[in-house]
Parts: sequence; structure tokens; C-alpha cells
Amino acid sequence: MYRFFEQLGARIAVRFVSQPQRPDRVWQCQCGQSVFFRNSQCLACQSALGYWPPSNRVASLSPGPAEGLWLLDGEPEAGPLRRCANLDTPAACNWLLADHEPDSLCLACRLNRTIPDLSIIDNHLRWRKLETAKRRLTAQLLHLGLPVEPKGEEGGPGLAFDFIGVDLDGKAPVTGHANGLITLDVREADDDWRERVRVQLHEPYRTLLGHLRHEVGHYYWDRLIAGSHWLDGFRDLFGDERESYGQALERHYQQGAPSDWAAAHVSAYATMHPWEDWAETWAHYLHMTDALDTALALGMSASSLELDFPPFTCEDLYRPDDPGAKDFLAFINAWVELSAMLNELSRSMGQVDFYPFVLPSAVVAKLHFIHLRMADCQLAPVA
Repeated sequence: MYRFFEQLGARIAVRFVSQPQRPDRVWQCQCGQSVFFRNSQCLACQSALGYWPPSNRVASLSPGPAEGLWLLDGEPEAGPLRRCANLDTPAACNWLLADHEPDSLCLACRLNRTIPDLSIIDNHLRWRKLETAKRRLTAQLLHLGLPVEPKGEEGGPGLAFDFIGVDLDGKAPVTGHANGLITLDVREADDDWRERVRVQLHEPYRTLLGHLRHEVGHYYWDRLIAGSHWLDGFRDLFGDERESYGQALERHYQQGAPSDWAAAHVSAYATMHPWEDWAETWAHYLHMTDALDTALALGMSASSLELDFPPFTCEDLYRPDDPGAKDFLAFINAWVELSAMLNELSRSMGQVDFYPFVLPSAVVAKLHFIHLRMADCQLAPVA
């Protein structure tokens, strides 16, 4: 976590000025063609490509010492690698795994407990979209130094995903998290259905990746906060999670969010319960770090913007005297600049705002709390 954030901070310090080195979000095939996170084959020279999680890069592959084995361009020390068995399925997974691993599936695909019913033709595209979002989430979690481990058949503290649809009785699954199992209705992969729900619920933002980032926030609350010495700090900022979740849910859907919710929450839904406040804020932290990291890697510049609001200061943070406070402030203020620029770009295309949210000081303190807890990635005891 610290290594990633130190690198991010160093790049923020030069105010989005393009770097002479190759961006770490755009890689090169052996032929020189630019390739990206999702690519499994170079469109220029048709070379096989793969994503190698330990070095967080996509690179060309050359045939290895035996059939089905590959060598990663520029990383001979990685040894013989295998491509994920889901490469040639609708999931189209481009991840790699070491030859000595006993599984045929990569880490991201091993997180699946249930995949969509592929006898339904529409589920082929849905599964591809779901896996694309989940791989990006998984890569980010690994890059941040967070523990990512599949849940075993006997349960345990790991992570698992159920991607399921309407059952034979016409009952739709409930998207949510329970003890490391994240369930997602496969219809969320249908743009028209997801947009209708977004409008019905008056949400400014609803995406597959957003769903996954939110739900995994619940999982990491269990792993990082529950039973740890961070729990008191959580309650000071987010509220007491011992409040009845069922009653809070009923109250939220009957009465809606308080009229002043924007003064202390990142979204209206975050007011529902302290657990939801955490998950919403966690998701935004992942949105912000990933988008800012990508923007910096691509050399985007927002240095000429004249913002009409003052930057956040150390007094807005959870721990103003933390040694890394200035670096975190640079990150937050850089995000404000970048999101303002990207919102204007979206408007110029007649699209909704790229980031339709405002960050009050209370949310910045919550984001700082999450940042500090993520940096101190010692797991809480498992109940």
C-alpha cells in the first residue's frame, strides 16, 4: 500500500506533467504496439498477451518449454506461466498463473463460486462484463497490498462471488455481501436495466465496477475493522454499527436520506447505516485512486484549472498530524482538480458528469481513515 501511494504521491507532485517513462497503465507489445489491461492478443502483430499480477503488467508471451506453457516478455524470472482456463470462455480472461500452481484458473477467476447460467445466451455477454469489472477490482486490491484470497469450500475468511439471475420461480437475487460472499444480479450487466434502476432509485452513479467496489468494502470492514483497535475510530466517524441494520434499511426506504445528508456523507445511501457509509466511502476511495493513477499514467494535466473553492487542509483530515498527511492532501486536492476537468469533458460530449459527487470535509476525514487503515493492513481477528 505505502509503495503504491508513495509512487502516486511522487507523480502528483509534478502536477500532472507528462513523464518521460512509459505509463504503467499502457504497456508495449514486443512489436511496439500499445496494449492495455484487457488485451489478450496484440491487434498489430497477433502476439499472445497476458496479465501477470505480481508485476501488475500486460506483456507479450512467447512459447515456453512445453505445450501450454509461456514465457513473459521482459521477465524471465517469472518462469513458465500458464494462461487462465477461462481465456477461451465468455469470460475472456487474460490473466496468467505460475506453472507450479495446482489450479487451472487464475486468482481472479478462483474467486467465483457461481457463474451465470451459460445455457442462457444473454448470459455470455453478461458474464464477460462482470468478469471484466471483477478483474479490474481484483488487480487494484492486489496493487494496494490488500489480502485477496478465495473462500474455501468449507467457508472461512476468504472472498467469493455469486453471479446469478432470476430463479425458476421468477425471484430476483438480492445484490449484497454476507461473510465474504458477494452476490450480484447478472442483469446489472445490462445497460438498459441498470440505467432504469439508477433512475428509479435517484442514484447519480451506478456501474458494475461501482457495485463490486461497494460490496467488497463490506468484506474488508469485516477483515480490517471488526474486532480491531480501529473500531472506536470507525464509530467516531461513521457511527455505531450495532444499530439495527433491518430497521435502518426500512427507515431509509420509507423516509429517504436526511435533507442535510451532503454535509457529512458521500452519497444519500451512505446515510442508511454506518456499514453502508463505510462501503460507499470505501468505494469512492477505490474510484479516486484508480482514476487518478490512470490519469497520471496517461499524462493528463489539470494544472491550468482555476478552481473557485479552497483546497482541503490538514484540519480536514482524520489525523492532521499523521506523517503522511501532506501526501494524502495532495492526493485529495489533485482528485478535485481532475474530477472538475473530467466533468467538463463529459459535459462537452453531452454526457452526465464523470464524477457527480461533492466531497465535504467530513467525507475527506473518512477517506483519510480508510487510507490509514488500508496502509496498516494487519488483519483483524476472525470471529
